Amino acid sequence: MVCSAVKRAIIILIGACFFAGCQTQSDTSGNQRPFMDPNAEQNVQAGGETPKNAEIQEDVMPQPEVAYVQTAETNQGSSQGKAQAKQRNRQDHQFRTEDERNTIDVFHDTAPGTVYVTQNQVIRDWRTARATEIPAGSGTGFIWDRSGHIVTNYHVIDGGASLTVTLYNQKTYPARLVGGEPKKDIAVLKIDAPAGELSPIVLPGDGYELAVGQKAIAIGNPYGLDHTLTTGIISAMGRDQPGYGGVTIRDMIQTDASINPGNSGGPLLDSGGRLIGMNTMIYSKSGASAGIGFAVPFSTIKRVVPQIIKNGRVQQIGLGVSILPDSVARQHGIKGVIIRAVSEDSPAGKAGLKGLSTNGGGIFLGDVIVGINDKPVTCYDDLYGILDNHQPGEKVTVRVRREGQVVGIPVELFVLPDE
Repeated sequence: MVCSAVKRAIIILIGACFFAGCQTQSDTSGNQRPFMDPNAEQNVQAGGETPKNAEIQEDVMPQPEVAYVQTAETNQGSSQGKAQAKQRNRQDHQFRTEDERNTIDVFHDTAPGTVYVTQNQVIRDWRTARATEIPAGSGTGFIWDRSGHIVTNYHVIDGGASLTVTLYNQKTYPARLVGGEPKKDIAVLKIDAPAGELSPIVLPGDGYELAVGQKAIAIGNPYGLDHTLTTGIISAMGRDQPGYGGVTIRDMIQTDASINPGNSGGPLLDSGGRLIGMNTMIYSKSGASAGIGFAVPFSTIKRVVPQIIKNGRVQQIGLGVSILPDSVARQHGIKGVIIRAVSEDSPAGKAGLKGLSTNGGGIFLGDVIVGINDKPVTCYDDLYGILDNHQPGEKVTVRVRREGQVVGIPVELFVLPDE
């Protein structure tokens, strides 16, 4: 292809020289002389005069730019055309800043791992009694593995009669709910798609630590605009925010990367394209991005998602007690968690914790949990957050208020049975 292009250029040049050699002009003696003397040594310079007695330079004729030549042979050789396109992309890449190149590379590598999640609900026409399924909400998710597991926020899919997932290649698959943890606002879906169409998001390795100020890249589907990218930094870490499941989601990542409705469930990435969090909520009075977004940290995701895939739920660590709502404690001016009942065969029952009791038609207060080890407990949210950081089999000191005195009782934690 290159040789043919050069040959055509040489033929054009020879034709031009032949045409020029046929032109003549008169000298001062009135004799006709050639316009260009073929015997004279000339140095042809583009855009200038031809100096006399100059040496001929072989590189005067501009060579065709091979990387940009488009000929019939180029169209036929698709592989060579692709190579030229890559060459142009590399040349364009050189004119961008290092930060721009990094953002482009991260999006190129991770966008195929981001999906569009839609939940449908059934409405019924009261006149005809006909049921119709319509889209009722949408959000974002990301591919966890090549088996078809998709991770998203629980509030994105809660209440949906059916679910669909649209991949980067615009193929849509029906999805089923594997399980979820509303208290962490995490859900796992499953689609039956070929493994070749699935590009899982890369997870950080063990020992990976985040830092305030590092780059944060969010990919999602705000307002239905699929695969929208925004960038920012990690503004703060360790934020505690009220979650969808009625308890506080702890250690959340705060970012100023723009997050809007529809971004929920999408990945928050670092400059290496690794997952650092899942975009979950924003702080805004208008409902639009105000530069304060929150993401569930990757450490929580790595711990919760495998449990959901394996068991359909998250292992809940507990003591073996049932409790009264916080509202009841507040009504009676009690600070702490009131134990309603204790399971006899549970670690709490074996340790001697006491629940409410009745005598002569009255209800009498038993133990009120006011702390675990050295951490205070004023409500259920405190109790849940503390126990969530422990493992089954660990022993903790449960501090309870009993008959006006605070006592510490050792209790071994265990996995609560299915409800």
